[in-house]
Amino acid sequence: MWSQFSPNHTLRSWRRLAAGAALLACGAFAHAGEAGRIVFVTGEVQADNRRVALNDAVQEGQELSTGKDGFVYLKTVDDGLLILRPSSRARIVSYHVDRAVPSNTRVKLELLSGVARSVSGTAVKQARQNFRFNTPVAAIGVRGTDFTVFTDQDSSSVTVLSGAIVMSGFGGNCLPTGGGPCEHQASRELAAGQSGQMLRVKRGEAAPQLLNSNSSSPDAVSPPRSDEPSAKSAGGGQALNEPALDVQKSALLLQQVRNVGKNDAPPITVTPPEVVVNPPAVVPAASELVWGRWAAVADQAPTIDATPLLAAGGKRVAYNSYYTIVRTKGADWEIPQQGSVGFVLRDSEAFVMNNVTQLASAAALQNGQLQVDFDKKTFSTGFDLLTGTETFKLQATGFVGANGDLSGNSQFVKPTNMNVSGSLGANNNAAYIFSTRLDDKRTANGVTYWTK
Repeated sequence: MWSQFSPNHTLRSWRRLAAGAALLACGAFAHAGEAGRIVFVTGEVQADNRRVALNDAVQEGQELSTGKDGFVYLKTVDDGLLILRPSSRARIVSYHVDRAVPSNTRVKLELLSGVARSVSGTAVKQARQNFRFNTPVAAIGVRGTDFTVFTDQDSSSVTVLSGAIVMSGFGGNCLPTGGGPCEHQASRELAAGQSGQMLRVKRGEAAPQLLNSNSSSPDAVSPPRSDEPSAKSAGGGQALNEPALDVQKSALLLQQVRNVGKNDAPPITVTPPEVVVNPPAVVPAASELVWGRWAAVADQAPTIDATPLLAAGGKRVAYNSYYTIVRTKGADWEIPQQGSVGFVLRDSEAFVMNNVTQLASAAALQNGQLQVDFDKKTFSTGFDLLTGTETFKLQATGFVGANGDLSGNSQFVKPTNMNVSGSLGANNNAAYIFSTRLDDKRTANGVTYWTK
């Protein structure tokens, strides 16, 4: 119902489906050459021999490498994840996502040495036939999967956390230059249900061996950090847990953001008849969107803990390195199919980070506008970001998914100049997270809350 408004900071919304990515408008690629962004980094980590920082973009063709103490988490443009553990090297050969025609998506990754974990994003799940993960000796394809690989120049081992993979040694028609899975008589599959087992292939062998996990398994060679997203959160349709960013804390003084207010709507009471033959059906409570800052920043504690919300059946609508929006478990509703709605900016939090000095400054948002066209399933939004004496005009266009999710166009395609990810709410409201690069040194991050 869009005719009634209740001004509170608890938003009501519905399920965000991964398959909604296929409904995004024609002709739009996820990013022009961008494979993903760094959402966590600690220790020595480089991209093409240049030290990487939080929120850095990683382009197609770039090679990532970690030192003996290095960990890096790359969130891909289709909300997947690539993790490199210490003493590892990987190359993003290609990450071409076509949301209008998913069958045109092409993704190819190479683990040159060490240990990596790959979690399929939405685009990969829609084009599994065009995904390839190479090692020096083997090719790996997916069934919409979360898997971990160890490799050196002589052998590769893989374990599966969710879904299933198909693995083959190079030879015959299975070549390193190919794309998609190698499926033939010698290839082997491994599923998450095969607990405690792994596939291993040696150089020159076409058929992998199914073995019990041992000292050559990926986790044994290089164990994960304690904050690495769990297999449960990475698979099964749930969003990834955000990693803890304690090592990335910066000298930032931010105004504490208001998190979730009480629902001001009066309760609905039902007076039962004197004699109740059949008790009335219980109408489930509507799902809600809860937003806040999950990462500690300088002396400011997080304003939201998503763990209990997710444990209770909630799902994330959006998140980045600092902010998150969670949809709680509850009844869903359908968005209007026609008409348009304008929204006013009611609340926000933002800051600007200098990625060279790792110093940050608070920012304010003014002159916000959000317009949604339900006929075209599109939206446009913008505001002025004020930091110090400077003003930056940020804007974005994007698409409204079948379930109300807001997916912004690439920030590198005009007129859009910021990343946007969020959702409409059932109570005449909306929320989204934004991020953008202001110049060669500074980035901006924030979260916005809107009402009709």
